[in-house]
Amino acid sequence: MVEIELDGQKVEVAEGCMVMHAAEKAGTYIPHFCYHKKLSIAANCRMCLVDVEKAPKPMPACATPVTQGMIVRTKSDKAIKAQQSVMEFLLINHPLDCPICDQGGECQLQDLAVGYGGSSSRYEEEKRVVPVKDVGPLISMQEMSRCIHCTRCVRFGQEVAGVMELGMIHRGEHSEITTVVGDTIDSELSGNMIDICPVGALTSKPFRYSARTWELSRRRSVSPHDSTGSNLIVQVKNHKVMRVVPLENEAVNECWIADRDRFSYESLNSDDRLTQPMLKQGGVWKQVDWQTALEYVANGLKNIKNDHGANSIGALVSPHSTVEELYLASALVRGIGSDNIDYRLRNAQFAAPEGIRWLGTSIASLSTLQRVLVVGSNLRKDHPLFAQRIRQAARHGGQVSAIAAVAYDWAMPVQSFVAQDASEWLHTLGGIAAAIAQEKGVAAPQGATAATEATQTIASSLLGGERKAVLLGNAAAHHAQATQLLALANWIGENTGASVGYLTEAANTVGAQFAGAHPVNGGLNAGQMLSGGLKAAVLLNTEPVYDSAAGASAAAALSGADMVVTMSPFKANMEFSDVLLPIAPFTETSGSFINAEGRLQSFHAVVRPLGDTRPAWKVLRVLANLLGVPGFDFEASQDVLARATNAAAGTVTQVPAAQLSNAVTAAVPATEAASAEPVVASIYQLDGLVRRSTSLQLTADARLAREGAAA
Repeated sequence: MVEIELDGQKVEVAEGCMVMHAAEKAGTYIPHFCYHKKLSIAANCRMCLVDVEKAPKPMPACATPVTQGMIVRTKSDKAIKAQQSVMEFLLINHPLDCPICDQGGECQLQDLAVGYGGSSSRYEEEKRVVPVKDVGPLISMQEMSRCIHCTRCVRFGQEVAGVMELGMIHRGEHSEITTVVGDTIDSELSGNMIDICPVGALTSKPFRYSARTWELSRRRSVSPHDSTGSNLIVQVKNHKVMRVVPLENEAVNECWIADRDRFSYESLNSDDRLTQPMLKQGGVWKQVDWQTALEYVANGLKNIKNDHGANSIGALVSPHSTVEELYLASALVRGIGSDNIDYRLRNAQFAAPEGIRWLGTSIASLSTLQRVLVVGSNLRKDHPLFAQRIRQAARHGGQVSAIAAVAYDWAMPVQSFVAQDASEWLHTLGGIAAAIAQEKGVAAPQGATAATEATQTIASSLLGGERKAVLLGNAAAHHAQATQLLALANWIGENTGASVGYLTEAANTVGAQFAGAHPVNGGLNAGQMLSGGLKAAVLLNTEPVYDSAAGASAAAALSGADMVVTMSPFKANMEFSDVLLPIAPFTETSGSFINAEGRLQSFHAVVRPLGDTRPAWKVLRVLANLLGVPGFDFEASQDVLARATNAAAGTVTQVPAAQLSNAVTAAVPATEAASAEPVVASIYQLDGLVRRSTSLQLTADARLAREGAAA
């Protein structure tokens, strides 16, 4: 450790740290633009100049290493004058367009200009103008004349997103940030460039000119998309979601969010929103009140139960629904006398799990892995923030290996990528196990196969290092040999010291297991229900045609049911549904999600429900009351959570370790369709929210997915 004196205060920091780090530790603010705690040091804005004793001139705090006994003054006349000179220089070419700038009110340059800028300018020449650039549907670069060349966006692309989509060309006052020959910015993390831009050069294209920052209320929430459980700040004006930005949580999403977390809010205000209950009568949809709709559903379910038995009724539920909604849906179905409920719509194998399948380690630990094997995942698109963490591990020397259907570009060094048909994955894992067994001189497990050069390379990698993980992706979870893949992965983990876990598909995949939203007493699984095994189906927040392995055939199967009830925020499943019940999306209801590491995060509604929309947990409660199911006397979602966790709401923040398990002890026969390609949603088709976000559907990823589906 090194001790320095900062503004008269003694500060101890690690050797190699910069003066800026010491100031952060001491709680002293030094003005800056180019410095960002998650990015490399560029030292090109010079705003952080400070007075270092015995130094002949002011030094940049972000790029000056501390030395024992160093004396630093951040508020001396020398430091202040240097900072004022830099500010005057930065403002020479900056346009005076604060009144129309989207960044106005939250602009770092604007804030610091108040303290360090002059009341008038000595510069009389014309200001420079930078050409307008169109870089895609998410980021606006219409006013690049505002750019101060901090290069945060360039460094973010290189270091965090892994793709250098922006760079600086020319020199001096002709310098400008641009893409290569008119390319678009297509990274799945690109929206973070908007957040880290300290001026109004990069702004949100969907949000542009729609509100002023001081008009917005800021409310906390949790992302309903992938299994990271990203913490969000949802910004609201007049009970309408206007913008979504990250809430920093170092253990979960750090200070980043994926583009689908940021821009999917557009769907909340789309024309496709369902705002009033609807019944299909004579093939024509008619709007009705809640009482009529719920009584129609309750009477229909009672009649079907009397005529065909309770086992003819089932529920297909989305793992993007909250813990409270999934718990009540499970309780309702079982209260009727059925066990037909499932969230595993895209699975091909439905073995009863021996515990709650989870990541097997903490999310934060992914950043420090030295060895990692990813099986059956397009990591970068399926889990952008997990990929970002593993990318940081690779940047620090970690070795990444992968087995997948395609040799995807993960924007990180991958030591060994085995690209092969999904039916070969088990064989390849068996080869890795055989190579490990040979190297360690132990008996190979059941399913081991002859090692190849590729499997030997992966095995050697996993046998090295200390912090390791074997991660099974969405395609591995949906695989017809999912349990066999997990069993071999567990053996590999045991014999290499690696943790083993699932990346898990949705925001609440772990929560769905925790809430019991799958058959436990011999009920029909999702595959059986989507094959026409039901007389009455309740669809909670899901569109089986897009969300299930059955695809288009799900519509034909469900059309054969006597009653299909869709509970959705959108006008969904109209082709085969008999009743549409408008339920609230995550912004209009309170609830909880459990992310891949088993972390339970609760949130409140940020806006009031649109039209006659109601929170799904309330709809399920009233429906249970009409059906005479006991135990549905909840007054708030917190009461439901307390029942689901067997503890006071707010006291459980993590699924008990005893319930989290990726163990496999019983042999499970492989499904016959072992050669079939697992069904995995593309990045902007994962759920109903992203499917209805106009801007996300205009991205290159969405376009490529549509072209692939058409082909």
